[in-house]
Amino acid sequence: MSATTDLATTFRNQLPYLPRALRLVWNAAPRWTAAWLFLLVGQGLLPVALVYLTRIVVDRLTLVAGTGASWEALRGVLLPGGLMAGLILLSEALRAGARLVRTAQADHVRDHVSGLIHEHTIAADLAQFESPEYHDRLYRARTDSHERPVALVQNLGALMQNALTLAAMALVLVQFGWWVPLVLVASTAPALAVVARHAVRRHRWSVHSTPDSRRTWYYDWLLCTRETAPEIRIFDLGTRFSHAFQQIRDRLRRQRLVLSRAEALSEMAAAGFALATTGALLAWMVSRTVSGTVTLGDLAMFLQAFVQGQKLTRSLLETVGQTWANMLFLENLFGFLAVEPEISDPSQPLAAPSDRPPAIRVRGVGFAYPDARAPVFSDLDLEVPAGSVAALLGANGAGKSTLFKLLCRLYDPQSGVVEIGGTDLRDLPIAEVRQLVTVLFQEPVHFSETVRRNITLGEAHREATLPALETAVAAAGAGGIVTRLPDGLDTILGTWFAGGAELSVGEWQRIALARAILRPSPVLLLDEPTSSMDSWAESAWVRNLGQLAGSRTVILITHRLTTAMHADRIHIMDEGRVVESGSHRELLEADGAYKAAWVAQFGDEGPRTD
Repeated sequence: MSATTDLATTFRNQLPYLPRALRLVWNAAPRWTAAWLFLLVGQGLLPVALVYLTRIVVDRLTLVAGTGASWEALRGVLLPGGLMAGLILLSEALRAGARLVRTAQADHVRDHVSGLIHEHTIAADLAQFESPEYHDRLYRARTDSHERPVALVQNLGALMQNALTLAAMALVLVQFGWWVPLVLVASTAPALAVVARHAVRRHRWSVHSTPDSRRTWYYDWLLCTRETAPEIRIFDLGTRFSHAFQQIRDRLRRQRLVLSRAEALSEMAAAGFALATTGALLAWMVSRTVSGTVTLGDLAMFLQAFVQGQKLTRSLLETVGQTWANMLFLENLFGFLAVEPEISDPSQPLAAPSDRPPAIRVRGVGFAYPDARAPVFSDLDLEVPAGSVAALLGANGAGKSTLFKLLCRLYDPQSGVVEIGGTDLRDLPIAEVRQLVTVLFQEPVHFSETVRRNITLGEAHREATLPALETAVAAAGAGGIVTRLPDGLDTILGTWFAGGAELSVGEWQRIALARAILRPSPVLLLDEPTSSMDSWAESAWVRNLGQLAGSRTVILITHRLTTAMHADRIHIMDEGRVVESGSHRELLEADGAYKAAWVAQFGDEGPRTD
């Protein structure tokens, strides 16, 4: 494929993004965009008026020079001269107004695009966040899309303004020869080819280098984040990661320099052609002036119109190149926004089950993560009666946390059915499924908010009462934590912001547990709720497990037998299947894997179970 054909194909592929970008900008800032268009027209027409007034002033000054500086003659010069001064002031006012409008417009567009990206990432499947390709798309969208739509609109504005002015200048120049405007435009044709070709090359390089750019961001995060600081220092990793960062940055700089060098050489060749053409045309015009074919005023008007036309044409071509480049990069934004989640609401949703609490049933479920070599579940069956407490035990990788993700409908099984209250989760709206469950994840998020806000975040759509909040805090065993904090429930947690108080891992976990408990969902899922608790805190917590469950169906994942023993029913998972089920006493009598683990840890007697 030739370079010309390649450019034409690329242009056709990118052209549909132009109207989408314009709609995006209009939707973000309609009033500012309307003001921007008005100012563009004014800025486009003023230079032409100045060119015509220049000819009038020069011709009248010529008359004054020939007839003497009489008041009548000077007055004929002062009027157009005053108009020129007024137009220059108006031009500066319009330019200042345009800067103000662009600033406001840009802020609106950036915020609007951020909202679109946030809206899309909120709706994205969890599986997409585990895909490197999705992270590449997200990185390019976040990197380019905040500036590119605004830059594209400004490019289009400059194109409109310059094209309007250039068309008017062409009308001025065409009276000296119909071919003069064509020569002016033709002299810059090589520059257009250079700009277009290198816009495509830069875009392709940007897409190709995304993994390296993301890797530098990752190293920068490792070196500058509190969470990583202890291990970076203990294992002396700072120099290694800093060196890796610099190596990649050096490679990216060298690649960018190669592109820039090739572009500069091409631009110099195109500029030489334009200069030769311009020199020949100006020599022709000067010869006509010397022969008396045109007046000095005509020459002044021609020179001003031609010089401005040349600048406008060069600017126009640069803007065309920038416009094309921004259209190429907007593919990143619109391509990212075009990725649809696979988990969606059913076309004919059923009503949420009315059972409170509901039973949970998993029948013949098969599930594998995207690009995984082996499935997590092949034929998983599990039943949890309504209002009971079930414990899941098993080695790491047995599928316990994955089951929680299926119950939250963060993933859908490839086969089988996951039911809550007798209803397949895929037959319910996603929002209703996630109202049915409340979760404590194994690694809960540490929100840098007040304690009150941390706990009530799960109740975003309703106002939690203070008694309900205090009950959740007590049930989670977090009462002592809140009491010790300087401002109690109003203490900011974390060290991101001034005045924040840091908590231990176990304390953060209990705050997250309070958040899960406060939400009045009929299904409570707890992933390692006691993993970061000391033995005293665990003992107090498990004694209240039945009260904690209340009128809920509870499933808890744990590696601690002393926690699992208090559940109504214990399920032992291995390689994606339930291999044993029963109460604590039943499993000890069954003489299986559970009893073997119990005896290995506690001996034949074990701790008291009453």
